[in-house]
Amino acid sequence: MKPAVPQQWLLLIAGILWTVAGAGLSIRALLWISAAHSIAAIAFGAAGIGLAWAASRFVLQAAAQRNIKRIFKLPPRACVFAFTAWNGYGMIAMMTVVGITVRHSPVPKMDLAPFYLAMGGALVLASLEFYKAFVASLRTPTA
Repeated sequence: MKPAVPQQWLLLIAGILWTVAGAGLSIRALLWISAAHSIAAIAFGAAGIGLAWAASRFVLQAAAQRNIKRIFKLPPRACVFAFTAWNGYGMIAMMTVVGITVRHSPVPKMDLAPFYLAMGGALVLASLEFYKAFVASLRTPTA
C-alpha cells in the first residue's frame, strides 16, 4: 500500500513540517533567552535572528527550491512520504539526534540559544518557498 496524494500537496506537507520544526526550535531558544533577563540575552537573540536570515537566504532557500523541483518531477500522484528525498530522512534523523544531544549537554542554554534561533528561524523563513510553490500550483491548471 502506497498512500498517494497530488504532488502539490507534498509542497504543503513539506512547508508545514519545516515551519513546525523551525517554530519549535525558535520557541525553545526564545524561552532560554527570555529567562536570562540580561543585555547579553538581547545580543544573543539579535545574533540568532541575523544568523537565521543568513542561513535561510544562503542555504535553506536553495535546499527548499531543490526539493520543490524534485517534487514537480514526481508523478502527478506521489507517495505522501515523498515530501523529502530519502536522504532527507537521514538528515532529519541526524539533526534530531544532534539537537537532543547538544540540548542535554553541559553547554549553557544561553550559548545554545542563538544557534537554535538561527536554525529555527531559517527553517521558518525557508518554508515560505514551499507555500509560494503550493499557491502557484493551485493557480496552474493541470492537464
